[in-house]
Amino acid sequence: MGRVPAWGGTMNALRRHRALTAIWGSAPGWRGSIASVNHSDIGRRFILAAFAFFAIGGVLAMMIRAQLATPGSAFVGPDIYNQLFTMHGSIMMFLFAIPMFEGLALYLLPKLLGSRDMAFPRLSAYGWWCYLFGGSILIASLALGVAPDGGWFMYTPLSSRAYSPGVNADVWLLGVTFVEISAIAAAVEITVSILKLRAPGMRLDRMPLFAWYLLITALMMIVAFPPLILGSILLEVERAFDWPFFDPARGGSPLLWQHLFWLFGHPEVYIIFLPAAGVVSTVLPVMARTRILGYGWIVAALLAMAFLSFGLWVHHMFATGIPHMALGFFSAASALVAIPTALQVFAWIGTLWNGRPELKLPMLYLLGFFLTFVIGGLTGVMLAMVPFNWQAHDTHFVVAHLHYVLVGGFIFPMLAGAYYWLPHFTGRARAASLGKAAFWLIFLGFNFTFFLMHLTGLLGMRRRVHTYPEEMGWAWLNLLSSIGSFVMAFGFALFAIDVALQIFWSRRSRRNPWNAGTLEWAIPIPTPVYNIASLPHVQDREPLATDPALAVKLARGEGYLAVPRHGWRETMAVETTTGAVDHVVVLPGNTRLPIITAAVTGSFFLCLLFGFYWLALVPLAGVVVLAWRWAWVLGSREDFGPLPIGQGQAALTHREAVGAPGWWGSVFLLVADGTLLASLLFGYAFLWVVAPNWPPPARIEGGLLLGLMASAATLAGMWLQRRSLAAACAGRLISARHTATAAAAAQAVSIVALMSLGITALPGPETHAYAAAGWALLIYAALHAAIALLCSAFVSARLASGHVSGTRLLEPSIARLFSDYSGAATLIVLVCVLAPAMAP
Repeated sequence: MGRVPAWGGTMNALRRHRALTAIWGSAPGWRGSIASVNHSDIGRRFILAAFAFFAIGGVLAMMIRAQLATPGSAFVGPDIYNQLFTMHGSIMMFLFAIPMFEGLALYLLPKLLGSRDMAFPRLSAYGWWCYLFGGSILIASLALGVAPDGGWFMYTPLSSRAYSPGVNADVWLLGVTFVEISAIAAAVEITVSILKLRAPGMRLDRMPLFAWYLLITALMMIVAFPPLILGSILLEVERAFDWPFFDPARGGSPLLWQHLFWLFGHPEVYIIFLPAAGVVSTVLPVMARTRILGYGWIVAALLAMAFLSFGLWVHHMFATGIPHMALGFFSAASALVAIPTALQVFAWIGTLWNGRPELKLPMLYLLGFFLTFVIGGLTGVMLAMVPFNWQAHDTHFVVAHLHYVLVGGFIFPMLAGAYYWLPHFTGRARAASLGKAAFWLIFLGFNFTFFLMHLTGLLGMRRRVHTYPEEMGWAWLNLLSSIGSFVMAFGFALFAIDVALQIFWSRRSRRNPWNAGTLEWAIPIPTPVYNIASLPHVQDREPLATDPALAVKLARGEGYLAVPRHGWRETMAVETTTGAVDHVVVLPGNTRLPIITAAVTGSFFLCLLFGFYWLALVPLAGVVVLAWRWAWVLGSREDFGPLPIGQGQAALTHREAVGAPGWWGSVFLLVADGTLLASLLFGYAFLWVVAPNWPPPARIEGGLLLGLMASAATLAGMWLQRRSLAAACAGRLISARHTATAAAAAQAVSIVALMSLGITALPGPETHAYAAAGWALLIYAALHAAIALLCSAFVSARLASGHVSGTRLLEPSIARLFSDYSGAATLIVLVCVLAPAMAP
């Protein structure tokens, strides 16, 4: 590719549109669809698939309510009933709520931030295919009669091999873990996109509130999801290889699963609620025809909420024998989280009071949200009180509370957002039709169903029972709840029909039909594939309110990156806090790599599901090869220097800049990885302190020499990788290549030493939970040493191919991150594993 010509020339709006469409568009037909990495395409697919899974989960809920409508019902037997409530909860939590918010974020974020795409388009596509394949595994198990049946939280020992001998539990553990890959990918994508890919001038305090909600949610996902992934891995390993992490007879503890699950599970409630609250903070001011009240206070409340949410997990375990001091602490923390929640509610009420609200359809759903969510919050404070919790634990009162929080706090705002952004998705205006009838059926049916469940819970009805005797006095309440659930189902059916009518028969919508002030309404609707013809310079939280002619100016090319060049998919990256221009990001184009990689990843999980453990190494190797190819097709062999970007400014491309999105993505991926290691160390310490049958009958014997060898090799690998980066920065590329190769060799020595340490010094992992935990730590360290080895080998190959120069240092910088993390993790693991050998 030759040197870039000087910025100049003129281009009218139509020529610009055609040129950008040719660059950002996809090929027609199904081949183009499966190769597309466009964020709008991926976002729509997430939303449609999540709604389909929601419909399936709703059908299961109707079957549950049909079974409970009358005493002694024989509609389904206990085995099928167990599958129904397990799959209902799993679908709604893992296949509907989180993916729905991910889809909305992927579709809207670039438009809200004045960008052309997300930071890692191929990662978005890979996450989509993982979600689709993983969800399909779960649904197929339901159709085949082998669906999970141990509850959506899969408590041990019920889910252990002794009590769940079939593949039902394995389907949940592997299917959910597969889907969680998608969630982690989306979380990293959202975080980096918000921090870096904003319109120039958009400081953090000028971001739309919805972006703040999504940023904090994504950061919570990065920290909250790894404990669940670790717990699923440990339980699957116990089921497959008899490593007794949760078997109290051999030093394990069923409570360890509960801790790992609820370390994820309680933040998950806020992960679901916060994006929906972001929709409220976005739509409510528009409906009230004013600006949001208390922007800074809301952001502070979000940060407080995120922080407190990680200190509440034990309130799900009050009935398990928690020490009294811990009961008091977690009860107080559970009540304290109501304060930042109430702050947001008062800000919304103040916004309504300050404005001139219009009772349009989105506003109806917001009013429904206020009522249901406040009831859910009040019952949550009740359950935070230990004496009441002991009485209501595992009753229908808890089920009612959960649905008031999640349906009231998530579905009602999402339905408001659906009607608010529907013109953006479809380009069609809403026609007065079935929307209000759908709202009233959903609202009344929901409250009729779940308010009465508070009463059945207080009368002592346990959750997860498939039938009950008539003399318990619950029959009439259950019958009315079941009737209400069918009314609610009719409401959702009307909503789907209403949306379909608007998509296919409504007239075209004008741009910005709500007279909103945020940037997504500066884009033509339906949205072009490139989003925005030129990128704005933002000087206000509501740019359209400040400059109503902004949309026309951007279409005329009066912003940044108005002239396409080289067929590049370009967008801007900014300084994280100030919003000043940082560099130009050149994004990858359409490719089939995401679907192929997801299919190979799915093959790995299917091999594990069917017990073909050695065969699983084949798709695992395939993932490694594809990941190498994934990274190899990026980059350039030429330095371009500062390029003109418009507005009289110039900037480097991300390949030559410091702090590119790829570097930031690696940082947040390692944060998630570090959380998984911290969870593993927590489990190791928990078993030492709490689990029965400790201390173990046999501890590690010897191994100090191998430990020192692994430590020395790890430190050498870290030092050599740093030296390789320094040599490349100085332009000594041959030296950098040889040093990177030596770093890879040092990591190989570390892997051999770590595995030798386990084989020669640790007891067999099936003998006691101590040995199983020690082996888990060593495997974790060896796996990350292997990742560091691959990174070093990749850098060596890129140096040889000319993709790395004294200014193009992105790949060596990322390799240094992984090498440093691997080294630190290995040293921590060695200390933990070898410490018992030195204890008296």
